[in-house]
Amino acid sequence: MKRSLSIILMAILVLLSGCSGGDIPDKLDYEIEAFEFTNQDGETVSLEDLKGKVWVADFVFTSCDDVCLPMTFNMSKIQDLVKEEGLENVEFVSFSVDPEVDQPQVLKEFGEKFGADFANWNFLTGYSQDKIELFARESFTTLVVKPEEGDQVAHGTSFYLVDQTGTVVKDYSGVTDVPYETIIEHIKILQQ
Repeated sequence: MKRSLSIILMAILVLLSGCSGGDIPDKLDYEIEAFEFTNQDGETVSLEDLKGKVWVADFVFTSCDDVCLPMTFNMSKIQDLVKEEGLENVEFVSFSVDPEVDQPQVLKEFGEKFGADFANWNFLTGYSQDKIELFARESFTTLVVKPEEGDQVAHGTSFYLVDQTGTVVKDYSGVTDVPYETIIEHIKILQQ
């Protein structure tokens, strides 16, 4: 009798924990420093503007020869999935790692090539190279380095999930084997 009761109680606990939606495994805790940058329309976008929303961020540049094209395509796919799921208050932010070249109009044309919906996707620039390198390292713990020679910028290729308080809670591959469904699931968890 006691054993049966224990099994029933365990089953109830398992069911209840499943109903709570769970939590994001191996959660990160990178606080993003305050910023005010310029988007593809020449408008200022700040961390404060994103507060209260879940967002997905990455680091790309428009003259990239390799990873930025699939990354931006993959981000557009996540944006489409968010729409299909009917999720609201989700933003997308792509920080340019080559701000001198990536002026607002250049970023706008780049985003348009991938069908970006600018209603909730900002391509950001309007800072110095030193600023974005420091910002990426301190807020996202990722590398951004523009060599003195050539036009290619070394940078991380992750997508970052940011919660409503401006804290990075998870990172994912942004180039290959992108876990689309997991990202959507984690967005839903943050929105509960």
